[in-house]
Amino acid sequence: MPLKPYRRGKIWHYRGSIAGRRLRGTTSTESKELAQQIIARIESDEWKRDLHGPEAVLKFSDAALLYRAAKKSTRFIEPIEDYWKDTLVKDIKPGMIRQMAIELYPTQSGATRNRQAIIPCQSIINHAAESELCPRIRVRRFPTVRKIKKPATLEWCRAFMEAANQPHLGTLALFMFLTAARITEALNVKWDDIDFEQQTVLLRETKVSEERQAHLPSELLVAIANIKRDRPTVFRYVDRAAAEKEWRKVIKRGGLERFSFHCCRHGFATSLLRSGIDPKTVMTLGGWSDPKLFMDTYAHAINDMTLTDRLIDTKLAQEITGNGRKRYKTSLK
Repeated sequence: MPLKPYRRGKIWHYRGSIAGRRLRGTTSTESKELAQQIIARIESDEWKRDLHGPEAVLKFSDAALLYRAAKKSTRFIEPIEDYWKDTLVKDIKPGMIRQMAIELYPTQSGATRNRQAIIPCQSIINHAAESELCPRIRVRRFPTVRKIKKPATLEWCRAFMEAANQPHLGTLALFMFLTAARITEALNVKWDDIDFEQQTVLLRETKVSEERQAHLPSELLVAIANIKRDRPTVFRYVDRAAAEKEWRKVIKRGGLERFSFHCCRHGFATSLLRSGIDPKTVMTLGGWSDPKLFMDTYAHAINDMTLTDRLIDTKLAQEITGNGRKRYKTSLK
């Protein structure tokens, strides 16, 4: 039977069946005329869904709601939601997404347009595609100029801790450096996530929607133990913006080189690579999943031509230099 309006209190609701599917819900309005228009639109969408598949009625706003409900990262998506609103996903083409990026970020670099517009928009659509609500989409990225970012060091993190007047803020820098945690992952750490006996912490990786355990070196464990436990989260800040404001104050007060939160994670990878740890192990310890991205970003950390000296051990080096040269030539005969 078609959808029928009925009143509950002052608000109009609807119930009925379309194409064998039982439906009921609210129109969220007190106006009967507006409620009837809403119900007519719902009926039309349901018939389109039945005849042409879910792609025919999937709106970008609905795809974004599904993305949020899956607890995906919502950073950067609000301007994109405002841009597309109720546009049907099937009508959104790759070129239109590139144009959206230009309009939202007219003066920004290609890297910013990719990171803050193209990637999150494509992620929302492709998340809906995983539920077979629409086809997947691929969007060509804007050209970028890759800059080698300078990583934070252990010495910088220790200097930051000295300049910070709050233990939780100082420890935050050391925590990200020694665990490779992203700032959102660090701020989400609760006291129950830390095992002081095993020296581990559970990190909820928001970017990839996974969890991993990280080791807590003794210096970091002691620093965490000195933080007051008067809040459920270890580092106390409610969001990234609140932490960043205090972060910048410490850098200015201490006369420190300006490093972002991510430079600490960058320092984790760079320091381990320079110490001779193989890239695969570093990726595993730090929670990187894309080998190409990892190598493109961090391979410069071991870009040192003198490393080829390690191919020759000390004993052999002595034999082919100085007094050992004659014996080496003789052995070749």
